[in-house]
Amino acid sequence: MKIARVLACALFLVALGAKAEQEGVGALLEATMMDIHGEPMALSQFRGKPLIISFWARWCVPCRDEFPEFMALQKKYRGLTVLGIALEDDPVKVREFLAAYEVDYPSALAGEQGIALMKAFGNDEALLPFTLLIDRRGEVVLSKRGVFKKSDFQGVSKKLLR
Repeated sequence: MKIARVLACALFLVALGAKAEQEGVGALLEATMMDIHGEPMALSQFRGKPLIISFWARWCVPCRDEFPEFMALQKKYRGLTVLGIALEDDPVKVREFLAAYEVDYPSALAGEQGIALMKAFGNDEALLPFTLLIDRRGEVVLSKRGVFKKSDFQGVSKKLLR
């Protein structure tokens, strides 16, 4: 049964990549991905919230450097949600990895389909880390390739949090 859920999530992500390219954030927030426990995670739960979406992978050293900054921002700004989207397939390895770094925000697994999602949001080279800041209305206020810094957030914080 668990294999069927994983396959269903994978097939959905393939379709989502093409849909996101056409429809943007709305399509992404309609998606259901696998969480770090191997269970479905409906991204619709994040609709209407200011979001930081961080695409990352365990092998990406700069991605690890962002974890503390994202946690600090989520803690400081009530209502701001950070969502990690891992380019990973194994929920056990991701869960253990995040626990080692004490990451306390939700993460979903997109596997290789995360590459299509990043490209749909303008990251044509699929570089990691890649971060999207999305306001309550579902509009992308910042798309950042490379390491996300506090100064990136400060430049758009009013627009993001309004």
